[in-house]
Amino acid sequence: MSFSDLFGTGEHLRNLGHFAAIVNLAAADGEINKYEEAQLKRFARKLDIGEDEYTKVLKNPNAFPIHPNNSVEGRLERLYDLFRIIYSDHDIEEEEEELLRKYAIGLGFSPSVSEGIIKRSIQIFSGMSFEDYRYLLNKEK
Repeated sequence: MSFSDLFGTGEHLRNLGHFAAIVNLAAADGEINKYEEAQLKRFARKLDIGEDEYTKVLKNPNAFPIHPNNSVEGRLERLYDLFRIIYSDHDIEEEEEELLRKYAIGLGFSPSVSEGIIKRSIQIFSGMSFEDYRYLLNKEK
């Protein structure tokens, strides 16, 4: 076993923390439903989360810290992923919205910027592509 195998790569640790944030959001309104579970499995594949890690994160998502991306583009994409899990059941609950605010700040957005992005995202989000999401988010009202 190499030294890097003991600790994982920085990118993988960021993905693991991001996946844990997604799991927290999925569970914010109670039990994880079948739509959220399907989204979680897709995210696990996308983020290269193995079956053992998947199980560990589901048991205790708070054990995995968020590692913010250095670029605004990367942070926006993470936020977009969080909206996708929230809207997998076509609705946003109060608890999910509150957690989303915390995670946006955890990703590195200031409280005021986070509030603006979240408010605008809720207005426009409907399962669109990331490129469309980014365009609409930045477009003037």
